[in-house]
Amino acid sequence: MSDKQSTIKQSWESANDSSYMSSSRQGLDEALVRQISESKNEPVWMLEHRLHSLSLYNQMSMPAWGPDLSLLDLEKITYYAKAAENSTDTWENVPKDIKNTFDKLGIPQAEQKFLAGAGAQYESTTIYHNLKQQFKDQGVIFEDMDLALQEYPELVKEHFMKAVPANLHKFAALHGAVWSGGTFLYIPRGVKVDLPLQAYFRMNAKGMGQFEHTLIIIESDAQGHYIEGCSAPRYGVDSLHAGCVEIYVKDNARFRYSSVESWSKDAYNLNTKRAMVSENAHMEWVGGNFGSNVTMLYPCSVLLGRGASADHLGLAFANSGQIQDTGAKVIHLASETSSNIVMKSISRGGGKSIYRGLLEVKGKADNIKATVNCDALLLDDDSKTETIPQMKIDNPTATIAHEARAGKISETDIFYLRSRGLSEEEAAKMIVNGFIEPITRELPLEYAVEMNRMIELEMEGSVG
Repeated sequence: MSDKQSTIKQSWESANDSSYMSSSRQGLDEALVRQISESKNEPVWMLEHRLHSLSLYNQMSMPAWGPDLSLLDLEKITYYAKAAENSTDTWENVPKDIKNTFDKLGIPQAEQKFLAGAGAQYESTTIYHNLKQQFKDQGVIFEDMDLALQEYPELVKEHFMKAVPANLHKFAALHGAVWSGGTFLYIPRGVKVDLPLQAYFRMNAKGMGQFEHTLIIIESDAQGHYIEGCSAPRYGVDSLHAGCVEIYVKDNARFRYSSVESWSKDAYNLNTKRAMVSENAHMEWVGGNFGSNVTMLYPCSVLLGRGASADHLGLAFANSGQIQDTGAKVIHLASETSSNIVMKSISRGGGKSIYRGLLEVKGKADNIKATVNCDALLLDDDSKTETIPQMKIDNPTATIAHEARAGKISETDIFYLRSRGLSEEEAAKMIVNGFIEPITRELPLEYAVEMNRMIELEMEGSVG
C-alpha cells in the first residue's frame, strides 16, 4: 500500500477524542428535539416543523421493502452531539484534533487549489465554512444550514423540506425532527460559479447519528457544481446517517451534484436526495458509494418544466458483509423532458449490490425520452447482484430504453494483461478502473484520483 493510501485509510478508520459525548445521550424524544431547537435559537416555525416530524416518525413503520433493517437499534443512537462551539471561516481556528482529521483528507489543500468554497461538518455541527470573495461579490451565498436559518429565514422557510417532505418515509420524518448542520447554497440569477464548492461530513464518535441538511437553490440561467464527501471510523456498533439533500434548479439553469461517500462498515447510510428541475433546466448527479453496512440511496429528479433534463451517474462497491442498495429515480411531469441513468456496481467477498430504480412518466408528459443502463461486475463466486427497475409509463408517446448487464472479470482479459507484464491483481485493478471510467471521468481530476484509490483499497486481496 502506498503512503498516500495508508493516509487515506487511516483517516477513514481512526477516531479522535470524543469527550464531548459526555453531554449527549442516546435515544430520541420530544425533550431532545426541543433541546436541539433551543440550542440553535431557531424560529418558532422550525420547532413546530421538528415536533410535527417527530410525531410522524413515531407513527410510521420501518421500510418493509429492501434490505433488512431489523438489527438497527434506534434507541442506541446518539442523535445530537456538539463537538465544537462555533463555526469559523478561518482554518487555523478549527480545533486541532478536528483540523488534523480534515488535513489528512485534503480539505484545505483542495480549497486552495481548485474550489470556490469549502465547508466541513464534524458530528452534528459545522466547524468550518468559507467562500472565495469573488463569488460573494456576485451574490452567491454558501453557508452552513444553521447560520442560513438565522440570516436568510424567509428563503429557507420557502424551500425547506418542500422537495423532501417529512411524510415521505420514516427516515425523512426522523431527519425533519433532528436535522443539524449541513450546507446552504444559493446562486443568483445568471451567475455562473465556474469552480466547484465542497462540503465534507465526518462522524467521529461511537454510535453516532448524523443528519445534515443540504439545501441548494440555483436561480434562472445560473450554473454551479457542488461536491460532497462523507466518512466515519469503525467501532463495531451501529451508527446512522440519515441526511437530506434538496436541490431547486430554476428555468434554464444547470447544476451538478457530486458525492463520494465512504462510511464505516458498521454504519447504516439511509440518505434522501431530490432535485426539482424547472423549464429547460438540467440536473446532473454523479455519485460513488463505498463502505457502510447497509446503504439505501436513490437520488431523485422531478422534471417539472417543459424541456427539463437529468443525468444520473452512479457507482456502488459492495464488499464483504455489505449491502449496497442504490439507484436513481426520475419523474417526468412535463413534456419534452429527457433523462439518462447509468449505474454501475461492483461486488466482492460475498457483498451484495442492488440497483433499485424508478422511471415514471405522467399521462400529460408528451414526447419524453429516457434511458436506463445498469452494469454489474462480480469479482468472485460468493458475491451477488440484483436489478430491480420499476417503470410507470402513462403516455404512449414516450421513448424508453432499458439495458442491464451482469458479468465477471474475463479470464481472457486477465491472461492478456499478465502477458504484458502485469500481476494478476494489477490486471484485475486495471479492468475495474476501466469499468468505472464513465463515472470517474465526470468528476474533477482530484476526486477521480481519490475514487480510484478507494477502489484499490477495496480491491486489496481480491485475487488469489
